[in-house]
Amino acid sequence: MKKLAILLLAAILAACSSAPTAAPTEPPAPTVVESSPTPVVVVQTVIVEATQAPTEVPPTAVPPTEVPPTPVVVTVVVEASPQAVAPTTAPADSNNGLITIDNNLGAGWFTNITLTKNALSLRCQLNREITFSVKPADPNITEVNFFYRIEDRATGATFDWQSVGRMFPDTNGNFTLVFSGEDVSANFRKPNAWLDFQFVGLSRTGGVVGRSEKIEQQVTYTLDCP
Repeated sequence: MKKLAILLLAAILAACSSAPTAAPTEPPAPTVVESSPTPVVVVQTVIVEATQAPTEVPPTAVPPTEVPPTPVVVTVVVEASPQAVAPTTAPADSNNGLITIDNNLGAGWFTNITLTKNALSLRCQLNREITFSVKPADPNITEVNFFYRIEDRATGATFDWQSVGRMFPDTNGNFTLVFSGEDVSANFRKPNAWLDFQFVGLSRTGGVVGRSEKIEQQVTYTLDCP
């Protein structure tokens, strides 16, 4: 009985040692992925609507480079002038569109000496006429005669005084005369000259009461427009 158990145990051990050994499992072969010879590039255009207009940025103004001013040196030479001499004729000044002559040239016999312009011409339409006006300062003067002479500015020659005749009184005690370029005698017409004039006051009997000064170089006389 004891031998039978030993034999059974030996048979069992032999059966266990003779069992076939399982073959080891081989790892699976790696999968070979063939690469594509030409890569495929997909280009897709996407249009996106602008939700807001771009803001334009104005260019920044570059201030100009300031150039310093070049200093200007002015040399003023002042010469000592001799003592002023009072002119023989007073300059005329404008008064309400009229040219007023200094009352001192009325010599105490006339005041309010005026003329409408200080240029007279033979053919220039702008200077065809001058209206002279004067007011006697002495009540004995009831008539005023007008005299003129021509002084050639080119040569300095002075011609004789010529009488135009009576001036015309108005309601304000003034005497007026409209004198035209054609009233100058043809013998004395010069292209560039002075027209000097003088007033002579007469009484009712025709006697001379007083004369104004010789008012010289206040009116130019030309043949054509200056």
